[in-house]
Amino acid sequence: MVAGGGTAGHIEPALALADAVMRARPDARVVALGTQRGLEGKIVPARGYPLEMIPPVPMPRKPTMDLLKLPLNVRNAIKQTRAVLDKVGADVVVGFGGYVALPAYLAARGRTPIVVHEANARAGLANKVGARYAVKVAAAVPDSGLSNAEVIGIPLRASITELDRQALRDEARQFFGLHPYAPTLLVFGGSQGAQSINNAVAPLASDFAAAGVGVLHAHGPKNTLAVQQVPGAPAYVPVPYLERMDLAYAAADAVLCRSGAMTVAEVSAVGLPAVFVPLPHGNGEQALNGRPVVTAGGALMINDDELTPAKIKETLLPLLTNPRRLSAMGAAAQGTGHRAAADVLARMVLDVVGK
Repeated sequence: MVAGGGTAGHIEPALALADAVMRARPDARVVALGTQRGLEGKIVPARGYPLEMIPPVPMPRKPTMDLLKLPLNVRNAIKQTRAVLDKVGADVVVGFGGYVALPAYLAARGRTPIVVHEANARAGLANKVGARYAVKVAAAVPDSGLSNAEVIGIPLRASITELDRQALRDEARQFFGLHPYAPTLLVFGGSQGAQSINNAVAPLASDFAAAGVGVLHAHGPKNTLAVQQVPGAPAYVPVPYLERMDLAYAAADAVLCRSGAMTVAEVSAVGLPAVFVPLPHGNGEQALNGRPVVTAGGALMINDDELTPAKIKETLLPLLTNPRRLSAMGAAAQGTGHRAAADVLARMVLDVVGK
C-alpha cells in the first residue's frame, strides 16, 4: 500500500516506487491510498493502479473549529484505513507524507510494517509521526529532520530517469513549435503556474527574440499570457499546461521554475541547468530543496521578491547564450543524484516483507 495523496509531489514518488516494485516483482500487487481532495483521483488510475479512498485529515494551521474536530476526524480515518488494509491484505505501508499518510501510519502501527520516504528538505508532521513507528526511513537529502533516515534521493518515473534529451531534441522542438537550433528556455511554475514568474518573464519576449533565444512557457491553466512574436526570431510559445514533461525537458537548454522537491529532482536527473525561484510560503523548504544543486554548480537561485524582468534579463540571457556554461551546469546538476532512488526504495520495501 502506497500512501502519498494530495499533491503531485507526494503522488509521483509513490507511483515511481510502485513502478519499481513491479519491475522487480511482476507478481506483486500495489494499491494506492488517497482522498477526494487530492490529485490522486486523476493521476493514479491513469497510471494503472487501484485506488482506495479514505477521508482527508488536514492539519489546521490556526486554532479554528477544524482543530476541535481533528481527533474525531483522525479516528474515523484510521478506522476506514484499517478496513482498507485488511481488505487488500497489505504486507507493508509506504508513506510519502500529505493528508493521507498520517491515518495510514496510525492505522498500520503495530499491525503492518511501515516504510517512510521524505522528499522535502524539512520533514512534515505526518512523516515525523510515521518515522517513529517505521522499520525503514528514507529521505531525499541529508538533515531532513528524520534522524534515522537513509538518504537515497527521490523516486522518479522511468520516463524521466531514462530520458535521453539529445535523442529527443528534434522531436520535442517540433512538438512544441520551437526553433530547431536556437537556445531555448523552459519556464513553468508548477501545475497551476506562478503569477510572479509569468509577470517577470513575459515582458522580455522581445529581448529573448533579439538574443536569438526561444521560450517554452507553461503559464498555468487559470492564467493567460499574451506575448508579441518577433518575425524571423525564435518563437516564444505560451501553453497552459505541459502534458509531456519529457518532451519539454528535451526541448530546453535551461529552465526557470519553482523548487519543489519533485521539480528539483527531475530537472537535476535530466541534467537541465536551472534557475530556481522558491515559493515564498511554507517553512522555507523550497529554498532548502534547491540549495544542494546550487552548491554543486548546477543551478542558480532568485528569491521571489527579487524576481523582476531586469533580474531575469541579467541572469538568464548570459547563461542561455553561453553553451560551455550550460554544459558544465547540466553535468553538475545531473551529478546530484536521484536517478536510482526508485529502485533503491523498492529493494528496501521488498526486504521489509522478505520478498
